[in-house]
Amino acid sequence: MRTLSTLAAALCLPALLLVRAQNAGIEKLAQYYPTPLTVVDKMLQLGGLKAGETMFDLGSGDGRIVILAAQKYKAKGIGVEFDDSLVRQSMERIKTLGLSSTASIIHGDLLKQNYESADLITVYLLPVGNELVTPILDRQLKKGARVVAHDFEFTAWRATRVVDIEDDGEGRSHRLYLYQR
Repeated sequence: MRTLSTLAAALCLPALLLVRAQNAGIEKLAQYYPTPLTVVDKMLQLGGLKAGETMFDLGSGDGRIVILAAQKYKAKGIGVEFDDSLVRQSMERIKTLGLSSTASIIHGDLLKQNYESADLITVYLLPVGNELVTPILDRQLKKGARVVAHDFEFTAWRATRVVDIEDDGEGRSHRLYLYQR
C-alpha cells in the first residue's frame, strides 16, 4: 500500500521530468508539494536534530521545516528555495514569528550552495534531484552530518534507518530515509 501511495503522490506532482525555469535557466528539482506537519516533525526527530545545530532544508517551499527546526528544536534552520513567491512567503512568516535570528531562507539554486556547516539536511526532491545533489553533499558534509530524505531515497548511499509513516493524518503514507556521514 505504501508503494501505491508514494506513486500516487509522485503522480500528483505536475511533472516528473526536470522543468527548466524560464527566467533564470535553473532546473527545478521538484514541484512544490508541502510536507504534512506530522511528517515534518518526524523528519527532524529521525535526523536527531538538537538545539544549537544547523540544519538545511533543500527546496524549502513555504519554510515549514526551517520554522519547526527553529521553534521546537532550537536549531539554526536554513532553507534553500528557488521560487520567488515561496521565498517571500517563508521570510514573512519567519519575521512574523520572531524567528529571524534562528531561521532564514536562501533565495537560490540548491546545487550552488555551501553545506559544510550542516549537521542535518532535509530533502523532499524527486529522484533526479537526489542524484544531482549527492556529489555536492559527498564533498561538503562533515563527518557525523545526517541527511533525511522524504519518499525518495539516495540510491548512491545506504540508509542507516528507514521509517514508514502509514497515515500522515491526511490519509497518505510516507517513507523517510536516514543517512549518516
